[in-house]
Amino acid sequence: MMNFAKRMGLAAAAAFGATAAQAQTAIEDLEIVGAPTPGATGFQPAATELMRDLVWLDGMLLVIITIISLFVVGLLAWVIIRYNAKRNPEPATFTHNSPLEVAWTVVPIVILVFIGAFSLPVLFKQQEIPEGDINITVTGYQWFWSYEYTDEDVFFESYMIGYNEGNLNDDIIAQLEEAGYSEDEFRLATDTAVVVPVGATVVMTVTGADVIHSWTIPSFGVKQDAVPGRFAQLWFEAEREGIYFGQCSELCGKDHAYMPITVKVVDPAVYEEWLAEAKVEFPA
Repeated sequence: MMNFAKRMGLAAAAAFGATAAQAQTAIEDLEIVGAPTPGATGFQPAATELMRDLVWLDGMLLVIITIISLFVVGLLAWVIIRYNAKRNPEPATFTHNSPLEVAWTVVPIVILVFIGAFSLPVLFKQQEIPEGDINITVTGYQWFWSYEYTDEDVFFESYMIGYNEGNLNDDIIAQLEEAGYSEDEFRLATDTAVVVPVGATVVMTVTGADVIHSWTIPSFGVKQDAVPGRFAQLWFEAEREGIYFGQCSELCGKDHAYMPITVKVVDPAVYEEWLAEAKVEFPA
């Protein structure tokens, strides 16, 4: 008769398998949040505080630029109408106007200082790297990415689904559907995705193995060049579960367009189950 310890071991293994299957299902059922929309303009949905700051800053700058542009166009129109040769046959002979010269020097300075007062804090927030709950080393290759969860001994490589298999075809569509995607995600989805828990501070150390690449996720508001021989860092804290896509953003060779990035943000419990499985499937 099977002893108690063995029965408990089998029960635990079965429970782990069931939980892992549930975690995998939860990961595959995620909503696609950060993806480009054909024909659309503007930013992808902001999923981090960094990106929300960037969207707000962009909106503020757009207002300032619009006001300046309208003022300059209006000033030019007024000068053309008021001081054309027909209406002003005898031009003035003065060459300087000190108050005006002071104004067009001081006003731009004030505008730039005002912009800097809001943009510099956003820049420092991006560049001051906090202590990470999760630390990942990202390496760009021609033409794929590798990821190492340095605190967890997990390592894997990430390739575009359908890479080197031509344009969209039935075989690629089958691969996409098997991975939980549709043909709309062709050249965006990867065979292995970065998985992180929602609300965790993720610090990524980025480098390149051959030429300069660039790791970016638009919805996170992060972008960092991967330079061979150098290590640079970025960080983010995702606020919303979902699937987010990015692409290499530095021209790196003939297949530059075919090294996308997929990040899946999941519930912390789902992440722990994925991590336990990843340690077995992707040992460093």
